[in-house]
Amino acid sequence: MAVTAAPRRRSSHHKGQGQWALGHREPLNKNEQAKKDDDPLNVRARIESVYAYRGFDAIDPADLRGRFRWWGLYTQRRPGIDGGKTAVLEPEELDDKYFMLRIRVDGGQLSLEQLRVIARISETYARDTADLTDRQNVQLHWVRIEDMPAIWNELEAVGLHTQEACGDCPRVILGSPVAGISADELVDATPAIREIEQRFIGSKEFSNLPRKYKSSIGWLPDLPYQANDISFIGAVHPEHGPGFDLWVGGGLSTNPMLAQRLGVWVPLDELPDVWWGVTSIFRDYGYRRLRTRARLKFLVADWGVEKFRQVLEDEYLKRPLVDGPEVEAPPETIDHVGVHRQKDGRCYVGVAPMVGRVSGSLLGKVADVVEAHGSGRVRTTAHQKLLVLDVPEDRAPSLVAALREIGLEAEPSQYRRGTMACTGIEYCKLAIVETKGLAADLVAELERRVPELDVSLSINVNGCPNACARTQVADIGLKGQLMLDEAGNQVEGFQVHVGGGLGLKAGFGRKLRGLKTTAEALPDYVERLVRAYLKQRADGEAFADWVGRAAEEDLR
Repeated sequence: MAVTAAPRRRSSHHKGQGQWALGHREPLNKNEQAKKDDDPLNVRARIESVYAYRGFDAIDPADLRGRFRWWGLYTQRRPGIDGGKTAVLEPEELDDKYFMLRIRVDGGQLSLEQLRVIARISETYARDTADLTDRQNVQLHWVRIEDMPAIWNELEAVGLHTQEACGDCPRVILGSPVAGISADELVDATPAIREIEQRFIGSKEFSNLPRKYKSSIGWLPDLPYQANDISFIGAVHPEHGPGFDLWVGGGLSTNPMLAQRLGVWVPLDELPDVWWGVTSIFRDYGYRRLRTRARLKFLVADWGVEKFRQVLEDEYLKRPLVDGPEVEAPPETIDHVGVHRQKDGRCYVGVAPMVGRVSGSLLGKVADVVEAHGSGRVRTTAHQKLLVLDVPEDRAPSLVAALREIGLEAEPSQYRRGTMACTGIEYCKLAIVETKGLAADLVAELERRVPELDVSLSINVNGCPNACARTQVADIGLKGQLMLDEAGNQVEGFQVHVGGGLGLKAGFGRKLRGLKTTAEALPDYVERLVRAYLKQRADGEAFADWVGRAAEEDLR
């Protein structure tokens, strides 16, 4: 289907929002100006021909703190700068001369050859660092600009890349980590993900969006589809059969909103074109004046889904969409940890690294273990987990044991299974507090103190208000901040959200006035909370349901 028609211009009183479709093309902030000055995708040529030879000090600031992101590069935080300086220092004072590098893994799908290349790059160029993110990417640290040409050559030789892993563009496309193998899946969305990646990622058609743009495409509801700009989730139409339900306008950060159903049914072969249409609306009508209002969720909130659908159909797709049935949301998060049967009779095994923290050497060991057990592919998840596919049933126990020996647990405690953490102050320039190590210590303490917890419990730890770890939709969401302890000293701490969730009971965590804890007192607080839940819960009552009816004093 041809999808090249440009939208017609409309007059509007929203003159100050910088919406291209309304004729307002002049940049209204420095980010928009930098994108107009030079398409950020062009910066790779400068990295390869200039910066890789002249080094960090030769990098133009507009490239360094802006356009580099379109190739997966962020400067990392200079060591030794405490959280109190995060909002005070100038960018050049926070910058280290090393980079975080984000490797795109669309759909979370990796072959063992790709996994080994990531492992080798980590060990060779990134001081053996690696994190599995909650967007199915792999992040490395301590990367030098001089090494980027070699890194790209290695990645691209096996079909991986870093293009548009960051920036105001379509980020990695989330996909079900069991796509193509699950007995519960009626349609494998992988072909649509691949087509979108090939047609649009790296295309200048969408290299200048108002801000980042997050997609989720999968039949199963095992992705945080309610927290993305655009999501497609499996739905069976009574006349047309299996297809996808379209959701738009989700996003968390400092002004969280859940995605809304557009009320349409989309067959698999039309997914890329409908994705194009929604993305084009964001490019053309998205707000470009204030960065804080430049996400698609604000446009959807202002327009409403009826107008959004009308513009999509009339101005972009040039045809009506089919009305669609509602989908059944899952009662709780599906993370695929443990041993599960595939539809072909083999098994997949899901393991939980500690809060997503791995290493290049560990990933290399994973590849060896996986290959020795007859598998050739792994997948990352949107919950900082790792799956091994295609394991013969009689080899699964041996695989579980071998992965345990290298620190990856297929039978984790509820705490290890349910805890996620963002990068934190160790590397991130936006962070205020430490996260990864603190979360790992918290898990160890809770395993020792309250081992009897027998139900899922999500604990999401974030180093700042930006909610990269989805704090507002966790059972216990911890938002990093600085606070005063009992002695009046400024220390690391967290604002606490309790009882959030996605799926069937989607909603944001309960915030009680003044509910916060120091990092030091965090294990005591969570222990107290978990014990209160275990004591007061009704039969089968989930943690979030208990929070909804608990007395305020039991949540403090």
